[in-house]
Amino acid sequence: MPDRLSALDASFLYLEDPTTPMHVGGVAVLRRPRSGFDYDRLVSLIEQRLALVPRYRQKVVHVPGRLARPVWVDDADFDISYHVRRSALPRPGTEAQLRDLVGRLMSRPLDQSRPLWELYLVEGLARSRVAVVTKTHHALVDGVGAIDIGQVILDVSPTSRTVGEDLWMPRPEPGPVQLVLDAVAEAVQQPGEVWENARAAAMDVTATVHKVAGALGGIASALSAAARPAPGSPLNVPISPQRRYAVARTKLDDYRTLRRAHRCTVNDVVLAVVAGALRSWLLSRGEAVTSSTTIRALVPVSVRDAEDEGRPAGSVGNKVSAHLVDLPVGEPNPVVRLHHVRHAMSAHKESGQAVAANALVRLSGFTPPTLHALGARAASSFSRRLFNLVVTNVPGPQVPLYAAGARMVGMFPVVPLAKGQALSVGVTSYDGGVYFGLNADRDGMSDVDVLAAMVEESLEELMGTVSG
Repeated sequence: MPDRLSALDASFLYLEDPTTPMHVGGVAVLRRPRSGFDYDRLVSLIEQRLALVPRYRQKVVHVPGRLARPVWVDDADFDISYHVRRSALPRPGTEAQLRDLVGRLMSRPLDQSRPLWELYLVEGLARSRVAVVTKTHHALVDGVGAIDIGQVILDVSPTSRTVGEDLWMPRPEPGPVQLVLDAVAEAVQQPGEVWENARAAAMDVTATVHKVAGALGGIASALSAAARPAPGSPLNVPISPQRRYAVARTKLDDYRTLRRAHRCTVNDVVLAVVAGALRSWLLSRGEAVTSSTTIRALVPVSVRDAEDEGRPAGSVGNKVSAHLVDLPVGEPNPVVRLHHVRHAMSAHKESGQAVAANALVRLSGFTPPTLHALGARAASSFSRRLFNLVVTNVPGPQVPLYAAGARMVGMFPVVPLAKGQALSVGVTSYDGGVYFGLNADRDGMSDVDVLAAMVEESLEELMGTVSG
């Protein structure tokens, strides 16, 4: 019998609409080696690694009448050239051109009749670089064994590791009659599923959202911790299907310096930097900002078992926690902003209001893309009235990684938008850098590049408070 999608995974298919495609993405910038790096080499590498992500050769098939949730079946017509695509930037191949392309790629929903992922090789980037852009549907990130395609192609040395020979043969796809018979058999064993699937078939969105929250277990308990709705914000507007994308690059050593100076965590510093950038952005727009102005962020954070972010690939922790944090954008003093964030995060931990989501994920190896996806899934379970934006922060390996000999010199997450929310912020540390990816609605955040520049300025402002 084919694997059936969980209630949570199916809900992401049901909730998708033209303005909120349910895929998470990533942008890896690679330096082309002297031996070369082209489309054929990338396709060959992915073909070798597909055995590590078997779900990436499966598609979703719906049960007639929606008598049960959809199932995963092997795609007998799987065509890797459909999923691994090639694009190129016109001269001069600037990063602005790359960001514009990423925004356009992320605006397009994935084809639900095929395996739910795409990967783009973007050539023509200046200074002998290429980019690899990934898109993966939330339904593929099941929180237990899912791994993003972008991470399995990476190695810790220029020499690619050997993966066993892949002799994949697709299993026959079940016909409509078999799908119905399987659904009936399951209904006899689990009669409660019949009512749940009938509600999904009627597209009762409210019921589906509650189903998402219930499937996430402990995350739903956080609703009682948020007695007040999120404050009003220009970040919360009706959104379009189109996206803009911006990035910021910072150095991990700066965050560590601030951590030691102010006795906080690296994540506290990241959030204070975001708060400072949002404050400057609001002021640049002429918005009213008072001493009590806040913006509420939902912050799913990956938790490492060892101190700091310095452990190599293969030793990343496997827990995700989510917090609702009021960012003090009305506070003009950067140190006070940082102390407010530190206090808020400490209060979450001490009061038990932190939402443990470690039941969602048991992962090993290089996990940032998957953990960003899990964070976005956590965000989708909350009512959008409870927060203004999502900020995912995932520590990555502090050693260089390679794809077919090409060294990765930057990695930027792309976190999807929720309805009515014009901005999401993804943060990943890697090889001494901290990389911000700002995914924004094209109409609601036409100045997202300005906000990205303010992220770097906000960190500089905080660094100016450290003597010596």
